[in-house]
Amino acid sequence: MVSPLDNKALWERFKRYLLRDPHTGFSIDISRMLFAEDFFATTGTTLMQKAFPAMQALVAGAISNPTEKRMVGHYWLRNAALAPSAEIRGQIESTLAAVKQFAHRVHVGEICPPKGGKFTHLLVIGIGGSALGPQFVSQALGSAHAALKVSFFDNTDPDGMGRVLDAIPSMETCLCVVISKSGGTKETRNGQLVAKEAWKRRGLEFSKHFVAVTGDGSELDRLALSENWLARFPMWDWIGGRTSELSAVGLLPAALQGIDIDQMLRGAREMDQLTSNPSPFKNPAALLALMWYHACGGRGLKDMVVLPYKDRLELFSKYLQQLVMESLGKERDVDGNVVHQGIAVYGNKGATDQHAYVQQLRDGVNNFFAVFINVQKADSALSFSKVGVELEVEPGVRCVDYLSGFLQGTRRALYESGRESLTITVPEVSAYSVGMLVALFERAVGYYASFVNINAYDQPGVEAGKKAAALVLKLQAQVMQCLRQAGKALTVEEIAAALKQDGEELQIYYLVEHSAANGGIRVHRGDGVGEERYSV
Repeated sequence: MVSPLDNKALWERFKRYLLRDPHTGFSIDISRMLFAEDFFATTGTTLMQKAFPAMQALVAGAISNPTEKRMVGHYWLRNAALAPSAEIRGQIESTLAAVKQFAHRVHVGEICPPKGGKFTHLLVIGIGGSALGPQFVSQALGSAHAALKVSFFDNTDPDGMGRVLDAIPSMETCLCVVISKSGGTKETRNGQLVAKEAWKRRGLEFSKHFVAVTGDGSELDRLALSENWLARFPMWDWIGGRTSELSAVGLLPAALQGIDIDQMLRGAREMDQLTSNPSPFKNPAALLALMWYHACGGRGLKDMVVLPYKDRLELFSKYLQQLVMESLGKERDVDGNVVHQGIAVYGNKGATDQHAYVQQLRDGVNNFFAVFINVQKADSALSFSKVGVELEVEPGVRCVDYLSGFLQGTRRALYESGRESLTITVPEVSAYSVGMLVALFERAVGYYASFVNINAYDQPGVEAGKKAAALVLKLQAQVMQCLRQAGKALTVEEIAAALKQDGEELQIYYLVEHSAANGGIRVHRGDGVGEERYSV
């Protein structure tokens, strides 16, 4: 690792390593990453010799998720000609056409509420990739003049869902999109049931408001068909939730809001072309992944702090948390060796971060590298006020100049303190640039996974958590049944003995305390937790 350079030497390094694409206006500056000069000739070359053919095979339709024996096809979504079969190409093209047609019919009032008029609000129900991508895009590209205002259920918290429902101006003119590939995701199912009940309690026919995005023949698909929902859109087994933003998962909510989904797809498609170059000096995703490898020692030794200097990109770090951490956080490599790989991601936005944790980044433990997202154009076509761009807050200095100055100053302060960073620049926040950013990080994740020999497209830890939660909920049902049958108050130890669940006393304690707090059972307090009794 090299030491920080003086300004003249840093300028020469910048000229040597800046990757700038004149056509898209995109650039990536890695000059402040402290890799040795021979890094690309040695480590970088070796890694790309393995990763590039693997990426080509993935795009061509190889089984790239060996755990689930599936292809990985998110690159086909923005360029259906790459799909390995005419059938898949047809599915992609017909779904895109159906999304556009449905959104248009909603906008002009052909698809409308039962009492007439137009839909004015959109409720999206999903979790993980079925919510994070649409939320990020809505935050980045939404406007006060959106065709439909949007809200999200992205958790199974009743209070959170209640707050969302309370804020919807009219359920009569609200459209609801439920997203779950398997159709059995419990958090999404719970949100769907809560939403249905909300419509019913207002005397409304929920099926005239509901749309499903799900796998063909899934539990949700069958339900939507049997209840005659407004429409159903497909998800395919070759698309994972965290790479689904440019499928119907993300395109349908975006199109309903009036976001230009063709430009999103074009931005992703053109970034895919850039990131398909075998030379890392012409491939921004390869550069990004190689810098991850350098900074983390190929073993996740440092965290990635994402600092977008734009309010519209505030949710980008949250979106990347799932894309990067769920993809790369793996116990074993593809050969079965225990490796405990991953890169932790966190971040907020600039310049807010400068009044939060940048102090530690500069002066505290050096356990991170920073990714700055620089947006050149201050205002957006989606904004209708240019006051903040035009107003001088000091002689010769505008509000927007401060934002740029804080980015440059923070980057410089980190470098002078021996802290690594790279900077990604896009011309503006637009549907096109958002598509580019999504595609860039998707490809970087794929390259990095090849570098460290892991499967980026399965999620055994997530599945383990779901299974563990299912066991807890099963135990809760057993506890409630035990208390009903007992006809008297029982201690935690008595409940465990009755259920033959010795060793689960602590879990039972948390279950009964939760139920007591929410009115499910009564608690009779004793001198200590072992003496307290519970009854229905």
